[in-house]
Amino acid sequence: MPKQQRPNNQRPNNPGPSNRRPTTRFTPRPKEQRIDPRVVDRALAEKAAAEKASAQRAAAARAGGKSGRSSGAKSKAVAVRPATLGTWIAGARLPTLLLAISPVVLGTGLASMLTDNWWDHWVRASLALVVALGLQIGVNYANDYSDGIRGVDADRVGPARLVGSGRAKPRTVLVVALLFFGIASLAGIVLIVLSQQWWLFAVGALALVAAWFYTGGKRPYGYLALGEVVSFLFFGVAAVAGTMLTQVGQVNADGWFGGVALGCFVAAVMLVNNLRDREKDALHGKRTLAVRLGNVGSRVLYVILMLVPFAILWLFGQLYDKSFYVYFVAVAAIPAIIVVIFARSAREYVIPLRLTLLTSLFYGVGLAAAVIFVA
Repeated sequence: MPKQQRPNNQRPNNPGPSNRRPTTRFTPRPKEQRIDPRVVDRALAEKAAAEKASAQRAAAARAGGKSGRSSGAKSKAVAVRPATLGTWIAGARLPTLLLAISPVVLGTGLASMLTDNWWDHWVRASLALVVALGLQIGVNYANDYSDGIRGVDADRVGPARLVGSGRAKPRTVLVVALLFFGIASLAGIVLIVLSQQWWLFAVGALALVAAWFYTGGKRPYGYLALGEVVSFLFFGVAAVAGTMLTQVGQVNADGWFGGVALGCFVAAVMLVNNLRDREKDALHGKRTLAVRLGNVGSRVLYVILMLVPFAILWLFGQLYDKSFYVYFVAVAAIPAIIVVIFARSAREYVIPLRLTLLTSLFYGVGLAAAVIFVA
């Protein structure tokens, strides 16, 4: 039979392989997301590069470099203002100059007992004062320089220092310290020539060495618990005895006892200052006497140093009646002792530090007046 012709709109019942289609209907599965390994590698490489750049910026900031966060480092440097005249004056630590004034005044007063008038040697007394002030200011700036380059003053409790605060270059501070040492040396040479006490050249040289190596050099003695001892000898005993010697050519028992009394005050000032900074100094390896003695031992020693001059004052009272009036300086000494005994924070030591300085000044000036105006 001839094949029946099918209409054009009908599908074949058995389509061929080329046009075979499924006869059942189904829901197709969603396409799986394919991850390109090259994209992953690129992302990991960018992350590693970002972490490396961040680490480099942090290292540059710590080293003070100009890369990375250079703008932040510059802004921080700009924030530190350069030292002004007032900053330099504060760097001289004017309150400590009282320790230089009182020995010269007392030495001059004691020398007056061997002269017709206490002003007979006012030129030598003035030169002795220049020596004392020059050494004191010089050692203050030298201490600022030495502790500053060591990083000891970076987180100090007391007033900020020139080098430690970044307001002055270390070399500039060093030059200023040497300048005041030079002024003290020049005045000392003239004083020795006038007094004819040539062996004082050796004492002056030792004083300069002591002033520098307090915190200077590789092994400063101020870091070895010897600061109070050396200051007691040079800024107390030697200052009073030397002033008297250059004026009258001799030192009697009054001069030695007066030097010991003021030397105790000098040592007490240094001790309470180091007691205030004891914890910070220990962290920086600065083994001061306060660090070695500890909290209780340092307070006990401070009390002893403050009481010894008043015991010596009783001896002066046996010779000079008006010396007993000097006991009025106890109105500054007693509160200082009480605060030191009961202080709990470092900042509380600032007040007894100032009171000790005032006690030293009024003691030396008062005792000199008692000797000069003896009845």
